[in-house]
Amino acid sequence: MKVSEVIQAWGKILKGERPSLSIEITRECPLQCPGCYAYDDAHLGGGATLRSLSDRKGQELIDGVLEIADRLRPLHLSIVGGDPLVRHRELESMVPLLLERGIHVQVVTSAFRPLAASWAELAHFNVVVSIDGLQREHDIRRAPATYDRIMKNIAGQHVTIHCTVTGQMMKRPGYLKDFLVFWTPREEIRKVWFSLFTPQTGDDLPEMLGPEERAQAIADMLTLRKEFPKLDMPEGMIRQFTAPPSGPEECVFALTTQTLSADLETKIVPCQFGGNPDCGSCGCIASMGLAAVAAHKLGGVIPVGAIFRASIKIGQAWAKRTPPAPAVEEPFRILSGHDGGAA
Repeated sequence: MKVSEVIQAWGKILKGERPSLSIEITRECPLQCPGCYAYDDAHLGGGATLRSLSDRKGQELIDGVLEIADRLRPLHLSIVGGDPLVRHRELESMVPLLLERGIHVQVVTSAFRPLAASWAELAHFNVVVSIDGLQREHDIRRAPATYDRIMKNIAGQHVTIHCTVTGQMMKRPGYLKDFLVFWTPREEIRKVWFSLFTPQTGDDLPEMLGPEERAQAIADMLTLRKEFPKLDMPEGMIRQFTAPPSGPEECVFALTTQTLSADLETKIVPCQFGGNPDCGSCGCIASMGLAAVAAHKLGGVIPVGAIFRASIKIGQAWAKRTPPAPAVEEPFRILSGHDGGAA
């Protein structure tokens, strides 16, 4: 992170605002991936599920996302789903408008359809393509977003490859290296990220990593980052996987990111996983990255995390004391010449 970005984020935190926003812009996805947290029954906290929500399409979706962006003014916006490319026409209109607002935009997709050609040249924009391991396993888990289809759909682009490491992968020695050997030589790939599979509390899934598998994945990443420069994971970030935040109240990512579901209203808590994530087994790269920032000591003495937690408390107190912003509906009616029906 640049110093200017840290200062901007700190300013929003001191005002009781969250600098990052994540929006599930659609409930739809052509994939049915095992272990997908977005379609877990507990993702939205019980009762409603992602597929049961009413989502938006067309101009209604574009206007809804822009209204949220103008109201919350995030510094960083992740657009997820479902798969956001289900709404590719809306995305192609929406992304430039968000960038014009000074927001860094990230789209997370399976790349089951071609990316917009114009995206290859956009600044402050990142497309993250989710890959579930090597081709043999991925094509079974993520059809129709197969390797062949993905490579065709990202041609001419500059994307980030993101792979969530699972227990099945770590049962084969050298798996992560083989993954990097395949993806990193390709011109379209700017960087590669690894997360570790994060279960919900009480889960018993084959994707879950045992203690030895987790330790081996961490050791492999520490070694591989030196051999593969496109593995964009600093040592400090990787080491955070050994001691993830004990709960949402200790997770910088959870505390600084607001997540909304496909109706653009339902808040997903305590973090993007929703439900009751097993924080002790968290493997989220975003969480580990911000934990590494928090662990850094200013002047070698004061941990950034201590300043962060104090800033959070100040921001929360300030937000409680600050009266809500005045409604804009009535002035808008006057300026537009409307009085409730008559022009």
